[in-house]
Amino acid sequence: MPVPVLVAVDQDQGALEDVVTQLSHRYERDYGVEGLSDPEEAHRKLAQLARDGEEVALLLAGESLLNETGRELLDQAHQLHPRAKRGLVVAGGAWENRPKADAILDAMALGRFDYYVPRPAASPDEVFHQTIASVLLEWATERRTVPQTVHIVGETWSGRAFELREIFARCAVPHAFCLADSEQGRELLAKAGSQARLPLMVLPGGRSLSDPSNGEIAAAAGAPTDFEQCAYDLAIVGSGPAGLSAAVYGSSEGLRTLVVDEGGIGGQVRSSSLIRNYLGFPRGVSGSRLAEQAHEQASIFGASFLFLHAATGLSRSEDRLEISLSDGRSVSAAAVILATGATYRRLGVSSLEDLSGAGVFYGGPVSEAHALIGKDAYVAGGGNSAGQAARHLARYARRVTLLVRGASLEAGMSQYLVRQLEDTPNVDVRTHTTVVGGGGEGHLEELVLRERTTGEQSTVPADALFVLIGAHPRTDWLPEEIARDGHGFLYTGEDVPRDHGWPLDRRPLALETSMPGVLAAGDVRHASVKRVASAVGEGSTAVQLLHGLSADERSWLPTQDGPVPSSAGAR
Repeated sequence: MPVPVLVAVDQDQGALEDVVTQLSHRYERDYGVEGLSDPEEAHRKLAQLARDGEEVALLLAGESLLNETGRELLDQAHQLHPRAKRGLVVAGGAWENRPKADAILDAMALGRFDYYVPRPAASPDEVFHQTIASVLLEWATERRTVPQTVHIVGETWSGRAFELREIFARCAVPHAFCLADSEQGRELLAKAGSQARLPLMVLPGGRSLSDPSNGEIAAAAGAPTDFEQCAYDLAIVGSGPAGLSAAVYGSSEGLRTLVVDEGGIGGQVRSSSLIRNYLGFPRGVSGSRLAEQAHEQASIFGASFLFLHAATGLSRSEDRLEISLSDGRSVSAAAVILATGATYRRLGVSSLEDLSGAGVFYGGPVSEAHALIGKDAYVAGGGNSAGQAARHLARYARRVTLLVRGASLEAGMSQYLVRQLEDTPNVDVRTHTTVVGGGGEGHLEELVLRERTTGEQSTVPADALFVLIGAHPRTDWLPEEIARDGHGFLYTGEDVPRDHGWPLDRRPLALETSMPGVLAAGDVRHASVKRVASAVGEGSTAVQLLHGLSADERSWLPTQDGPVPSSAGAR
């Protein structure tokens, strides 16, 4: 099998030699390394690699290619190797040169590069290698080649096999799917034995589960089995950025913390292929990667996670709160943080609902984009999530069409994303357009689009449709005692209506709902900012607010006079 290739291109011969030397010394056992100084020669080499079936994992371009020639090379490289990561090698003094810094930032903002990489200055340069290793991890995860990959074998792409793929996508777990009649599928079935049933799930250690239930999957993932007997200090419902943040801070302060989620880690953040404006990640971070690291961090501090269990009710029993679960069991906690976020709105087109998972997807294309090379994809929506999905799809699909109900993108999308879409040649934008029909034989083949101003309808061929048309909060399961606005978002703090029966003398804390001891954080809150950073901030703030409860209300909290071993390093 050919090994993946790392390609460095720079017209500055000295800079090129520095990069190639570092790559060769560290990676040549597992990757091929190519260094080229002539852009035309680089294009020929990239074309040859594509013809030979050799995959480029990373293309590193020097600052000398911050021009039209370099842009043409990057466009050609993207067409030949759409899965390859693209990095710009930046010298240390580049940020001090304002025009050059602006050119670099513009190239990053417009998506010509995925990352910037510091030019190696010594041997070994561990700062350089830290960046390269992180980029290659992202590439390997997207390619389903990391050792922790879960393999799913199904008879078809839809049905329970699709549900399993969705489960692992929600849990931010690397996973790969193959059909039972494929070469890999037959091999996995043979290893599982004659008693194996489809769909089959093969865990990284080789253990296989035949047509597993959600409970079996949760148990295999290490969910606690004795949570009914454990009196938790803090229960968090939802494991998006707000819930994960609350889990990190709660467990780091010594609280016995349990996180419950009907899906898996990440929430809506999983649909973001690269978050560029999150504090501390100048090169950007994928939503899945951010969720994975937060989950690991909370687990190290001692938080427990119960995935694939939906919360169905919330009530108070004396000084404890009880969360009812979909399997009939319940969780007891002294305090609860609601971080359930919001769910995507559905199109309501029956012919397309039947194709959910077979070409029609609700949410971002992180898991499905790799299968759309050379195909036509559509994204319905006009917000940032839709723009990010279109940009990510453009790396793979032949043509991406963004369908927007409104008159322009500017009304609902950040300006930097609008610029990126305008500068992406294989992305089209159709305003005043909605999806009213479509279908296909077992898989999406066409869409029916309606032009809202004229009423004219047209049928277009389509290989995939990703729907991001807004969301509604997951609050239907909560009791009437918890006040919410007309859209279902939770009132907190001073927004809690004074006529809603608040039972205490004090007013609700800043993030507290109308049920004492129950706080809300993130997108589920009324008037929340709905950004990753604000959700993370609210999750940590909610934990700190618990210490603001009255003496009687906070008697269950760990003492602040003595040491709390698990909070070492917390801030």
